[in-house]
Amino acid sequence: MLPVRRPRLLIRLFRAATSSVLATAISQVTLIGLLWWGAIPALASAVAFVAGAIPNFFLSRRWAWGRRGTPPVKSELMPYFGVIALTGLASVGLTTLAGWLTEPLNLSGLVRIIVLDTVFLSGYAIVFIMKFALLDRLVFRHETRTREARSKT
Repeated sequence: MLPVRRPRLLIRLFRAATSSVLATAISQVTLIGLLWWGAIPALASAVAFVAGAIPNFFLSRRWAWGRRGTPPVKSELMPYFGVIALTGLASVGLTTLAGWLTEPLNLSGLVRIIVLDTVFLSGYAIVFIMKFALLDRLVFRHETRTREARSKT
């Protein structure tokens, strides 16, 4: 059986960006909904980040990096959670900071949501390249097959 080859860097980048856009859309719906219902920015952005991070792992793992089967905990899941935690802290931190900075301005509900959402999206854009590099070079760097693929041979 021939070894599974990883897609080239630009293809992986495009695919990771596409899956990240989907995850961002999920996060956006979650963030805006929670802010609309009156959640504090720190809680809303944290829940929104997690809501997008979970499907993003499975989609990007399969599509961008060509991994199948059960993800190994030690070599993929734990490093992924580490990378995601760092990028999540950046997004949540920026949104929380924006919440604190806009609090004295007494912005109306919709304007405040737009400001916080813009900051949340900016945080995603800023950390995407860093996240991609860490995932590509740290989490999914090995060309080893997953457990499911190994068990079939």
